Amino acid sequence: MANHNKIYVDGRWTASSSSAWLEVINPANESPITRVPAGSAADVALAVEAAARAFDTWANTPASERRALLLRIADLMQARRGDLIRAVSESMGCPLHIAGWLQVDGPIAAMRLFAEHTGITEETAEHGHSLVWREAVGVCGFINPWNYPLHQFVGKVGAALAAGCTMVVKPSEQTPLQDYLMAEIFHEAGLPAGVFNLVPGRGTEVGRALCEHPLVDMLSFTGSTRAGIEIAKACAPTVKRVTQELGGKSPYIITEDCDFTAAVRYGVDDVMINSGQTCTALTRMLVPQSRYDEALDIIRTRVAEIEVGMGENAFMGPLSSARQWQQVQDYIRIGLEEGATLVCGGVGKPDGIAEGYFARPTVFAHVTNDMRIAREEIFGPVLCVIAYDDLDQAVAIANDTPYGLSSGVYAKDQQQALKIARRIRAGLCFVNGGEFNYRAPFGGYKQSGNGREFSHHGVEEFTEIKSAQLGAP
Repeated sequence: MANHNKIYVDGRWTASSSSAWLEVINPANESPITRVPAGSAADVALAVEAAARAFDTWANTPASERRALLLRIADLMQARRGDLIRAVSESMGCPLHIAGWLQVDGPIAAMRLFAEHTGITEETAEHGHSLVWREAVGVCGFINPWNYPLHQFVGKVGAALAAGCTMVVKPSEQTPLQDYLMAEIFHEAGLPAGVFNLVPGRGTEVGRALCEHPLVDMLSFTGSTRAGIEIAKACAPTVKRVTQELGGKSPYIITEDCDFTAAVRYGVDDVMINSGQTCTALTRMLVPQSRYDEALDIIRTRVAEIEVGMGENAFMGPLSSARQWQQVQDYIRIGLEEGATLVCGGVGKPDGIAEGYFARPTVFAHVTNDMRIAREEIFGPVLCVIAYDDLDQAVAIANDTPYGLSSGVYAKDQQQALKIARRIRAGLCFVNGGEFNYRAPFGGYKQSGNGREFSHHGVEEFTEIKSAQLGAP
């Protein structure tokens, strides 16, 4: 890619007004890959103005034309699948053989699915003497995360394009490469100038400018709850719509009579994949007291099988940055200080690994739900195992959290699991090993955010509802 030294505004690659740069580091070897502009508030203003100029035409483009463009984009993503995989793997640290199915294939499928929902703005309902329909919300600002950068990019951008919105996107400082590829894909697909604009930069500069700009009608953010609160405050004076997908400390209830080995191994894998850097990770494993020791034995066996590295057999790559590595180390020490029992893993890098931000898959036993490691999002390969006496207690522990993004239940059968799932205050529940589904809405309760992404529900987030009150014909 030859455009890393530019920003993408109004259908053109152009120089940033800023003289500052963001260095992109490969977390597997701590070496610089490239650098991108650290954009400015002036860059954001130009991009927002371009999006505002393009809005009326794009919002009124027939749904069939928007659908065709989205399908063209998905085809081009498939054609450049290898480039997208390398971009995510090199900047985020996900092993190549995992990055394809975990980080790229789902977003390609999701873009195709969004194409099927462009007609949402051409549907009209009658209610008595009123007509009701949906219209695009307007110019959107997107602030994306580094842990699943293409996934979250498509969840926002694909839905907004389907609804007829225009946008300015700020990628994470750590993982901007796939956003540059997507800008190239949009350009090749023939997306009209100004509909999509890319301004990399720091949150304090580019992110804040997006929040505060009066022509931005909606701001969508994925990241920490702490940052989400500040973003909501920054957006408040202009009363723009804000949707957020924030933190999580998700519970995973395993019942006494389920396929216990499968359930426990599923829980370990769920936390360790992507090196624990998954907002939906089931990091609090709740197991019956009567089978607690058995669960720990299964965990030790599974963790011993996990290879850390970037090779073909690796299950865990590095953490995304030196800062993230240090945060995980700090939390492991906190767990030890709180009196939790270290089952496996611990501080430091895995044996035989000298460079890269690699961490050990770590599991704590005898954790109580009042410990910091059970209440705060670690965002690393750290699993807490909590015992319960009965299902009522398990549900109470599951819900005793400020978060409500995700959850899991593994029971004897689906019917029993769903009864438990309905009692958990979370926006998502993985039942008996179920997988993420791009046809279903994604989002959380409580301090895990508001709004939904993916499916037609995600497209609806980018619309306003209008009613027309009819008089005599």
